[in-house]
Amino acid sequence: MTTTAVANQLVDLCRQGKNEEAITSLYAENIDSVEANEMMGPKVQHGMAAILEKHKAFEESVEEFHNAEISEPLVAGNTFAITYLLDATFKGRGRMTMEEVCVYQVKDGKIILEQFFY
Repeated sequence: MTTTAVANQLVDLCRQGKNEEAITSLYAENIDSVEANEMMGPKVQHGMAAILEKHKAFEESVEEFHNAEISEPLVAGNTFAITYLLDATFKGRGRMTMEEVCVYQVKDGKIILEQFFY
């Protein structure tokens, strides 16, 4: 699968709220994930199991989703980026709007790196 195809499929699945399916179908087993800070747990995580656990913890931290907006992907070579805007109420933290740039690197049709800037 090309980088553009991976990017478009990731955006499509995430817009449908199928984030876990996006992870299991598009991410490489040995993926690396880099957060901007340690607000969501360890800043750097490695491997599909760690990414799924991080996703589960995030989902459990949300009391209510109000809105999410995901941009079209910007593709260059084996890398693509999207912007993600999330409006949600978090357990014990109240309602927050979060905006981030998400950058992904693709190899052999799978995402091998995700990095978030916020």
